[in-house]
Amino acid sequence: MTKLQRQLPRRKDLAPLLKFKRRVGDANQRRLATAHTIWDLRRLARRRTPAGPFDYVDGAADGEVGLHRAREAFEDLEFRPGILRDVSRTDLSTTVLGARSALPFGMAPTGYTRMMHAAGEPAVVAAAERAGIPYALSTMGSTSIEQVAETAPSARKWFQLYLWKDRELSLELVANARDAGYEALIVTVDVPAIGNRLRDLRHGMTIPPQLTLRTFVDASYRWEWWFNFLTTEPLRFAFDRKGEGALTDIVAKLYDPTVTFDDLAWIREAWDGPLVIKGIQTVRDAEQAMDHGADGIVVSNHGGRQLDRAPVPLHLLPEIVDAVGSRGAVMLDTGIMNGGDIVAALALGADLALVGRAYLYGLMAGGEAGVTRCIEILAAEVERTMKLLGVSSVDELGPDHVRLMTRRMPV
Repeated sequence: MTKLQRQLPRRKDLAPLLKFKRRVGDANQRRLATAHTIWDLRRLARRRTPAGPFDYVDGAADGEVGLHRAREAFEDLEFRPGILRDVSRTDLSTTVLGARSALPFGMAPTGYTRMMHAAGEPAVVAAAERAGIPYALSTMGSTSIEQVAETAPSARKWFQLYLWKDRELSLELVANARDAGYEALIVTVDVPAIGNRLRDLRHGMTIPPQLTLRTFVDASYRWEWWFNFLTTEPLRFAFDRKGEGALTDIVAKLYDPTVTFDDLAWIREAWDGPLVIKGIQTVRDAEQAMDHGADGIVVSNHGGRQLDRAPVPLHLLPEIVDAVGSRGAVMLDTGIMNGGDIVAALALGADLALVGRAYLYGLMAGGEAGVTRCIEILAAEVERTMKLLGVSSVDELGPDHVRLMTRRMPV
């Protein structure tokens, strides 16, 4: 047996080992520095956010099978790398809807973002502006169209709209977005009724949150969230200017189960910029959207929050790209938790990926700095994955770099 040769440690050998890492003064930055993945941000978010708002973000409809399958699709795919390529320089930028995005992903529209953290939509659009990526404001946002525009005047801002029963109010919002400089309109079409979101029902989730005994106990060690909530402007939907609408009343007014493809005509007439239809889940509907004047689509099952066990967007993507990819932009959301997921979507033909939960975890974990950390994590993972695939630009990605696998048949 080999015998170790021992010696007394010398000062010059010990010195490098005794250098302590400088402590970051800001507690929020210290916490965020421990987050190396989106799952780490989720862990921080869960610790710092009351259960009701956290589960509003984290949950999905019914048994949450659709969300699970969407994530499973990304987990199961196989990357197929090329070797001996020069990847010393990697260009992560891409072009979507006629303009450049510095990264191949953008911020999806999410409702009532100030409920997750008081900084809300302004924090997200500010982080997106710095990163040079698109941000989409939801109709159900908790910050006005105008305030978001003022917060980040040079950001690529898109506005998401539901086709309301109140057409005049819809047209007013479209006009406001146009006047405020929003460049694209996203029309979400997969909400003829609200999905059965059981976590929200079990929490007795209301907007604004109600302080019951259960929520009081839950909030007792999340004092910062409640302090921010109680000392900032009261929560209300941005479109509810008078603050008169209870959630149930607004939902009854908002979602119109009579909407058809023909209703896109008045939207197309009112909006002369890029028009994107979000919630596409079949090839036929993708073709119909393009036939009715869309400039792009988002392949999405609403993050699993509407119809549970709906089609998995990633599995559907190649067929939709083949059918309509030459006619307009094809984007994808649902289930993205890693930059590798974004790379896979791009390789299968998506022009851009949209992330929602990922940046909301960042927001809950640390406000605007948490959103920035989310972007940094995803960007680093995208770049690393591309380099390991032997790819130096987004344009080089293609179907040869990914093979879809599934635990279920068919794909």
